Amino acid sequence: MRLLIVKTSSLGDVIHNLPVIADIRSHFPEVQIDWLVEENFADIPRLHPGANNVITVAARRWRKQLFSKSTWAEIAACRRTLRSSNYSLVLDTQGLLKSAIFASFADSMTHGQDRQSAREPLAALFYRYQHAIPRGTHAVFRNRQLAAAALGYPMPDTAPDYGLHAGMQQAGQQPFNSANPYVIGLHGTSRDAKLWPVECWVALGNHLTSRQISLILPWGSDAEYQRAQAIAASVPLAMVLPKLGIKELSSIFAGALAAVGVDTGLAHLAVALRLPTIAIYTDTDPVLTGLYPEAGIPAVNLGGRNASPTPELVIENLNRFL
Repeated sequence: MRLLIVKTSSLGDVIHNLPVIADIRSHFPEVQIDWLVEENFADIPRLHPGANNVITVAARRWRKQLFSKSTWAEIAACRRTLRSSNYSLVLDTQGLLKSAIFASFADSMTHGQDRQSAREPLAALFYRYQHAIPRGTHAVFRNRQLAAAALGYPMPDTAPDYGLHAGMQQAGQQPFNSANPYVIGLHGTSRDAKLWPVECWVALGNHLTSRQISLILPWGSDAEYQRAQAIAASVPLAMVLPKLGIKELSSIFAGALAAVGVDTGLAHLAVALRLPTIAIYTDTDPVLTGLYPEAGIPAVNLGGRNASPTPELVIENLNRFL
């Protein structure tokens, strides 16, 4: 059997979908699993040893160049690739109109959420088989539930298995070398309302310095670089990384003591790599998209809508990991 998973973006959503691979393979060990994903996030399924083939789309780039011949040539090539693969089943766990259209390219038995369940109800029109997946539960749980319904096995009652740790070992990824033990500070996020104030990061960093632990600060945009520099200016053992991709950041995570992050996909990546992690929520509800660790991996969601946690609370929880 050959199966296509469609989960194109964003980073956190792609990570939340990883456990379906282990679930499916536990019931169908010989299945070939392909994954259709946005090009910027392709390194995530590529790190999973259970994904046989990763196929990329570029919806974000294509939208900006919609009238370009090269855009339509890439779309046509993607469609040919999917159609020629003769999938037994296509599973769209994203539930968006764009993901449903991409799933239809394969011209196979498409499965997805029904109108009441999908994030965009129109997406259900493109699925041959529609499944009711109740809202109000965590994204990881909903993805696993949809895969179980589509392939006809019982919903697993085990903790999720993200598979990235095994993938890192197989790829021979070496941990980052640092003069001091270090904690990753994931300060960047998609909306300003999700940010944790710089002074809070400074308080955390100075606490770590008092314990001879470095605060490592990655960044992905000019605004994040400026914030990282502002934090590092007041924290003796802080280090601002160069701009890195997901694969390079994964090796940094592999050598860390722990991670502290705002509501960002990188915090979910840390958990998927089995790193003890604290997530800071200031404007969103962690019930639906908070950290969801494998069995035995420490992970704490702090805060919520209009409930930013204090540095003291974050430090108290972090000290339990350290």
